[in-house]
Amino acid sequence: MYQIEALGQLLRDRRRVALRELRWPRVARNVVLLGLVSLLTDLSAEMVATVLPLYLVYTLGLSPFQFGVLDGLYQGVTAFIRLGGGFAADRWRRYKEVCALGYGISAASKIAFLAAGSALGALAAIIVVDRAGKGIRTAPRDALISLSSARGELATAFGVHRAMDTAGAMLGPLVAFALLTLASNAYDAVFVVSFCVGLVGLSILVLFVQNPVADERVVREWDVSLRAVAGLIRAPGFVGLIFVAGILAVFTVSDGFLYLSLQRSLEFDARFLPLLFTGTAAVYMLLAIPCGRLADRFGHGRVFLAGYALLVSAYLLLLLPSFGTAEVVVYVALLGAYYAATDGVLMALASTMLPAPVRGSGLALIVTATSFGRLLASMLFGALWTAFSVETAVLAFAAGLLVAICAAVIVMMRLKVTTSFA
Repeated sequence: MYQIEALGQLLRDRRRVALRELRWPRVARNVVLLGLVSLLTDLSAEMVATVLPLYLVYTLGLSPFQFGVLDGLYQGVTAFIRLGGGFAADRWRRYKEVCALGYGISAASKIAFLAAGSALGALAAIIVVDRAGKGIRTAPRDALISLSSARGELATAFGVHRAMDTAGAMLGPLVAFALLTLASNAYDAVFVVSFCVGLVGLSILVLFVQNPVADERVVREWDVSLRAVAGLIRAPGFVGLIFVAGILAVFTVSDGFLYLSLQRSLEFDARFLPLLFTGTAAVYMLLAIPCGRLADRFGHGRVFLAGYALLVSAYLLLLLPSFGTAEVVVYVALLGAYYAATDGVLMALASTMLPAPVRGSGLALIVTATSFGRLLASMLFGALWTAFSVETAVLAFAAGLLVAICAAVIVMMRLKVTTSFA
């Protein structure tokens, strides 16, 4: 009888543990607030950004190589600005204030579209300004998330933030579509609403987010200078992670190219192309927190590299015979899962290697490496597509990414990055 009662109690305990696992994870207040800020900012940004590949290639008639150059610059133009934002936040210990500067610049750029009209040079300048704002805010924001979270919950915290961030990316195209449905060609309304939403996000950051309390003993041990930041590059474990992130990024094809390749393969109506962004964002949003929890429990490196294995599968899917509409669903799921397993998890992995006083600068170095890698990837993929064919380009990148994953495993194991596989 006592054994039966003990068994019943054991089952009840396990049920309570399972229910706790299913609940929304408990993370710091700063993480939730920053997630809300990012949700609103991404909603604002994606209202005007998701039609860019369609507009450049189908409306302006750019070649794949020309699109690759512009897409690469779009992703890589903020590399040095990210370093500046991360260093300034570490130097002054003002992560929130540097974040606010970046968010403010991005919000202001939305209203500037009203004055630009159809002038290509002015539009390009506004896009650069918007990307500059993103570059300034990214590293300080991620440092705030990292410094506000316990070491064993870093990937979960980044997963919560990325889930909320991606909710905005998912909603942005839908809001823009709704506005244009209500008033045909009312692009001015899209720009104004985008600006207002971005302003609300900035207000939440300024009014409610707090800078983390620094450990004065640790701060005194560090002279946050350019020499100290450069010294991070010489640290064996961290330089290995920079190499891993960079080499994988070199063989990471941008979403715009992948969606265009899928559209050409399946020959569906091009006007549905922006919906693929929304679908991928939805999958990312749903899987970001579970992937973060898996990374905290089973190892950041394992989940990170598994994400890139999913990306290889997405490449290979483009080379197989088409199986209709279901292929779109599978493709969107693969890309969304890839982002969920890599984006926040990489920041969590880097955070475990970086001292708190230079956390922003170190995270900026990682993002810079991936930005330059993706810049090269877009240019190379566009050149291969233009010179040969999209199938040749995809095959070359699939082979390159497989080699890069193998190299990443070797580097992590040789450097004994315990947080990667522990």
